[in-house]
Amino acid sequence: MRATTRVLPPLLALLLAVVAGGAAARSVDAAPDRAQQRHEVGYDRYSMTVDGERVLLWAGEFHYFRLPSPDLWRDVLEKIRAAGFNGVSLYFHWGYHSPKQGVYDFTGVRDIDRLLALTEELGLYVVARPGPYINAETTGGGMPAWLKQVPGRARSSDDGYTAAYRDWLDRVDPIIARHQVTRGGSVIAYNVENEYGANVDPLYMEQLQRTAREHGIDVPITHNNCCGGTLPNWSSGQGAVQIPGVDDYPQSFDCPNPDTTWGPWGDGITRRLREDAPVYAAEYQAGAIDLANAGYEKCGRLTGPDYMRVFYKSNVVGSGATVFNYYMAFGGTSWGWLPQPNDVYTSYDYGAAITEGRRLTPKYDEFKRQGYFVTSVAPLAKTDPSAAPVPADPAVGTRARANPDTGTQFVLLRHADRADTADLATTLDWSTPDGRYRVPVRIAGRDAKILVAGYDLGGQRLVWSTSEILTHAPVGGRDVAVLHGRDGEDGSTVLRYSSAPSVRVLDGRVASSFDAATGDLRLDYRHSGLARVLVSGGGRPPLLLLLATGEEAARFWRLDTGGGTVLVRGTALARSASAVGGTVRLRADVDRAGEVEVFGPASARRLVVGGERVRVTRTSSGSLLGEVAGPRPVALPPLTEWRHRVDVPEAAPGFDDSGWTIADRTTTESPIKPKTLPVLYSGDYGFHHGNVWYRGRFTPTGGETAISLNAITGRRGIYLVWVDGHYVGSAAGGVQSDSEPVNPDPGRGDFTIPPGLVERGRPVTISVLVENMGHNDDWTADDTRFKQPRGLFGARLVGSTAPISWRVRGAEGGEDLTDPARGPLNTGGLHGERAGWHLPGYPDRTWQRSRSFADVPLPAGVSWHRTTFRLDLPEGHDVPIALRFAPDGSPNQRVLVFLNGWNVGQYLGDLAAQQDFVLPNGLLRAHGVNALSLAVIDTDGAEAGAGGVGLVTTGAVRGGVAVRDVPAPGYADLHPRG
Repeated sequence: MRATTRVLPPLLALLLAVVAGGAAARSVDAAPDRAQQRHEVGYDRYSMTVDGERVLLWAGEFHYFRLPSPDLWRDVLEKIRAAGFNGVSLYFHWGYHSPKQGVYDFTGVRDIDRLLALTEELGLYVVARPGPYINAETTGGGMPAWLKQVPGRARSSDDGYTAAYRDWLDRVDPIIARHQVTRGGSVIAYNVENEYGANVDPLYMEQLQRTAREHGIDVPITHNNCCGGTLPNWSSGQGAVQIPGVDDYPQSFDCPNPDTTWGPWGDGITRRLREDAPVYAAEYQAGAIDLANAGYEKCGRLTGPDYMRVFYKSNVVGSGATVFNYYMAFGGTSWGWLPQPNDVYTSYDYGAAITEGRRLTPKYDEFKRQGYFVTSVAPLAKTDPSAAPVPADPAVGTRARANPDTGTQFVLLRHADRADTADLATTLDWSTPDGRYRVPVRIAGRDAKILVAGYDLGGQRLVWSTSEILTHAPVGGRDVAVLHGRDGEDGSTVLRYSSAPSVRVLDGRVASSFDAATGDLRLDYRHSGLARVLVSGGGRPPLLLLLATGEEAARFWRLDTGGGTVLVRGTALARSASAVGGTVRLRADVDRAGEVEVFGPASARRLVVGGERVRVTRTSSGSLLGEVAGPRPVALPPLTEWRHRVDVPEAAPGFDDSGWTIADRTTTESPIKPKTLPVLYSGDYGFHHGNVWYRGRFTPTGGETAISLNAITGRRGIYLVWVDGHYVGSAAGGVQSDSEPVNPDPGRGDFTIPPGLVERGRPVTISVLVENMGHNDDWTADDTRFKQPRGLFGARLVGSTAPISWRVRGAEGGEDLTDPARGPLNTGGLHGERAGWHLPGYPDRTWQRSRSFADVPLPAGVSWHRTTFRLDLPEGHDVPIALRFAPDGSPNQRVLVFLNGWNVGQYLGDLAAQQDFVLPNGLLRAHGVNALSLAVIDTDGAEAGAGGVGLVTTGAVRGGVAVRDVPAPGYADLHPRG
């Protein structure tokens, strides 16, 4: 069904879309002032449409804020596209762009205009998700920390929150709007809010949509509903959206048990929420949060190829969904203070198909096998449930859908019991659009197939096949199709012709037979390597049929050029191609020396890969075959010539804190009130991220024996305490519950005052370093959760009621950033951070020297360690590099890692799940000197050395993308007076 063409005022279009019923396709048109570039985005119960053409949207989630190197956005997005995705879903992180109320930054690593322009260049549709709340396991769920000081409940229609979020949308929506498909851009849908199902406010949802329309958003509005059940899903009533979607995580987050967990959270069949809109799998599980600290390798196995084959294919056929988003395609790094503390740590690898270090995994191969299929076979964009073939063995399960216009059938073949792991063989009684057949099939344990029948495959007629379709296209004046199956399994493919065609087996073992009565050409084979069959005549164009194993199919890349489709086989990645004047030019990544094969125009005679001419021969398949060189060896320098310095001047009694903020507030916006006064919450004084220092003074009565403190830090957070310069210990910070009753004594620590320090009438100084691990999300839309404070929660003396006066100091400048290029989440209030010790160019010549980071005794408190290293990586290569911590470090140590001034993560000695810290190209200078600064916080005072550190590469390829150094100031820029 083609979408109707209507030009409506934006708000009227929204209201009609929300309240209208029936199956007629809906459309939302561009505003009249964009008429000359207009494309119409519509939808009906089957799919979305662009200019009346159906679109099956197959998107992967990508977080630009977790990759602070804009040139690498191209690398990851090209990899996403190469896996068969035709879209990406993009959260936009309010807090990442706004350090202070009314202050916004969309430049440098926050340049989302550049990001959206890149998606347009690459031909990727975008589902834009600006929140205001995004969750994403990031600090505050993406809402800025300053919002905790704003009156009114977040995620509601309360006035204070409304004014705040409208200011955000006033800035971000116009950028999104000018990149909509309706204006020649890439944004095909706009998602409001995120998993909004608890403590809901329908007026708020209505206001969000009205605001978007006022800002020029004219594509369909969506929402991702979480968890099913009776929670609101915004499919009807006040606040309803046009295309409501569902988030499904059937494997849960049970990363410690990847080999035994199998769908504990359901079958993963996406529910239809509206009869007049397509089924939308808004977030479908493609990885997992590592809640149990098992390591992301296990999370990847939990959601690996077996799971993907069974659950993804079951959902495609079981639900009829045509709008998909897989969370995550690439996870990235929660650098700086980006992590939400209760769920994640620095790495946000997520066990995704593309690793944090941008390497491709077996999951990537499975995405490609499925993504190429769903985006190549057009009838899949419009299907209804249909009668499924009947298996002779009831242990084999089948479901089917069919396109009502073409009759094309899609049959899901799997175990009836998805927990069954037996290898089953049976026969299907299959009524296809071209006749009834008895078809032998086999299905392995934890496997599923989508078989196709009655399909016009280019100029061919596919009657049925027990092999799955990877892709097909007209190439070089003929149809080329790639089909695949499990290695060692038998396969059959039936094609229909008006007369007997000529069949030539070019490679492999394939038997053929022709039935003149039906016109059926049957090909029988066993999947092994790559078989090649050339079929010609029979009243149809020539067909090159490539019959592959699943592994061999994953070696193919489909590239659509201005001159037609090119298929590439053998490279580690194929990014783009052009075919001009007999020459095919290929941008590709090569991870080892070997063959490259290109199926391109018949006129092609020459091949250039990565700018280098490749000697080629013409194969019997008509392709060009050549040899490419592998990557050059890479040797990384050892990390030697360290300089170090102890960094706790704030602990000294005579330290000058006169410039610090006086902590004297007696009220707070937080619903969690402090144990003692004054209020000591760091955010109430404008210090929102990282470590915060407190200095308190009291005049003893002589009876004081200890100080009792409480601190709220978030999960894994700590605080350290000194009395008159004497270290008296540390404690774990508290993590408040998000429900009543609130813990009245979080993060409790009782610290004995050393004998002799308390003398009646002589002032005593208490110094406390409190770590803020990030801000709670607001998943429950409850300020008791979101507005939980950070910092000291209470302070009292044991043995005395003497008052304590406090001052507080956090990141330099507080909300008024001194380093806006790196942004509000890069640094906290350590003395070394305020003094610029983390920056390149800091003059550390007077510091003590050592040959190894591991050789330096570490006293309790904070010490800094700096070194430099020079790189000259091979040109034309992509060499991902990480900093690896040896496993012999102390569990009582944690290390902030700064690369050229950028906080790339925090190593936790008691967290075995992460030993490697990615050093992203762009922050890492591939050709030049790099400054590495490590801030070590030690809590035990045993003066043991830290574990060793070194540089490692996670795999080099010849190819990649050009990456420029990310501009950011050095020490001399931020501290011109030294």
